[in-house]
Amino acid sequence: MSSIAAFYGGKSILITGATGFLGKVLMEKLFRTSPDLKVIYILVRPKAGQTLQQRVVQILNSKLFEKVKEVCPNVQEKIRAVYADLNQNDLAISNGDMQELLSCTNIVFHCAATVRFDDHLRHAVQLNVTATQKLLLMASQMPKLEAFIHISTAFSNCNLKHIDEVIYPCPVEPKKIIDSMEWLDDAIIDEITPKLIGDRPNTYTYTKALGEMVVHQEGGNLNIAIVRPSIVGATWQEPFPTGKGFLRALRATPMAVADVIPVDTVVNLTLAVGWYTAVHRPKSTLIYHCTSGNLNPCYWGKMGFQVLATFEKIPFERAFRRPYADLTTNTIITQYWNAVSHWAPAIIYDFYLRLTGRKPRMTKLMNRLLRTVSMLEYFVNRSWEWSTSNTEMLMSKLSPEDQRVFNFDVRQLNWLEYIENYVLGVKKYLLKEDMAGVPEAKQHLKRLRNIHYLFNTALFLIAWRLLMARSQMARNVWFFIVSFCYKFLSYFRAPSTLKV
Repeated sequence: MSSIAAFYGGKSILITGATGFLGKVLMEKLFRTSPDLKVIYILVRPKAGQTLQQRVVQILNSKLFEKVKEVCPNVQEKIRAVYADLNQNDLAISNGDMQELLSCTNIVFHCAATVRFDDHLRHAVQLNVTATQKLLLMASQMPKLEAFIHISTAFSNCNLKHIDEVIYPCPVEPKKIIDSMEWLDDAIIDEITPKLIGDRPNTYTYTKALGEMVVHQEGGNLNIAIVRPSIVGATWQEPFPTGKGFLRALRATPMAVADVIPVDTVVNLTLAVGWYTAVHRPKSTLIYHCTSGNLNPCYWGKMGFQVLATFEKIPFERAFRRPYADLTTNTIITQYWNAVSHWAPAIIYDFYLRLTGRKPRMTKLMNRLLRTVSMLEYFVNRSWEWSTSNTEMLMSKLSPEDQRVFNFDVRQLNWLEYIENYVLGVKKYLLKEDMAGVPEAKQHLKRLRNIHYLFNTALFLIAWRLLMARSQMARNVWFFIVSFCYKFLSYFRAPSTLKV
């Protein structure tokens, strides 16, 4: 049996961010590999019209947990939802719940964070820094705690080219930042934000770096480890492998490394780190990079080509335009393509919707899409080097069975297969499209391709006709081309006539 799976048996585990992408996959893996664990506490803020238990049921009813229900039929009884709000300084946890968490918790996985790149600094500090500080204070009062695992990001120090498995100091102490957020008004915070984040691209990476500093400074005698994943993508192997043509151009460097890491790889490493930290009790806080670029690089240009090829093979239904994406490093060319290939079609389509009595929506959608893309430009135009000594050390400590069950060796990842599964997963599980509709979707793509060619041909002929009408030089060029073609064809016709 897997040593890691056996370790989590009978344990009481606290997961923050359990309703998020990474948190759900982490919870699923724990239940699937260690169905005899005692309980998983999840901190949940109820949504409007939904109780805590209804949110748990909603999570368990997703496709992700189908296998879990087979190996752990009583999974719902093992999830204990605790009301909490990480936006509040006291986390809004009741006294009764707090006492239960403090007295029972064995392992803490702190996954909660705001991942919005454009988040206001006050909110980002609250979720990524202050909440981490409060959880560490809670952890210091847990007599049964064996390990505290903090999920950060490989881009917390993206202002550096080479990043080691160490905690880098920030110019301003986290405590001073936390204190200042309590009394500064929004206008002043907006003014000082660029100076505080310095050469980092956004508040997300800056506050994640501050969060690491808090872990380092306030961890005390706790057994702590930090996991730094890069761009977390869909699952690679488990529990199931996972273009409508809106985005046509992107300012990106084709030869920059696309440091994407499958979410199940991140979860496997995180669980292995939890086991190693609790059992081997390292003398210092170890940091583990969960990245792919150093060991199995894939470049944005190659990835884009493979994604488009997969869209041709497995197209989405009712595509707006034929999938295509041009990667360029030139800002002027990017602005041109934004105007011609993004804004113009969106405006035309919204005009059509207005004429047919429907509500226009494409311009708003395109605005959101381009805004998101602009926030990603920093990351798709650069490459980084992350050292992975601790991650490789941990891999060497695992038994063959643990290496199989909790595989985080990205060298085994086949990017073409991963991308195909990614697109297939989006089609089946996000868009809810049936594979039986693929032939019709392919026919739709052919129609879009024909429309594209006809439109471009008509546009060229109209432009040429206008040019001919206004320019004597254009007419001279046209007559020269026609005359040359006629003489060229006549030259080949004459020898064939003589042979006859």
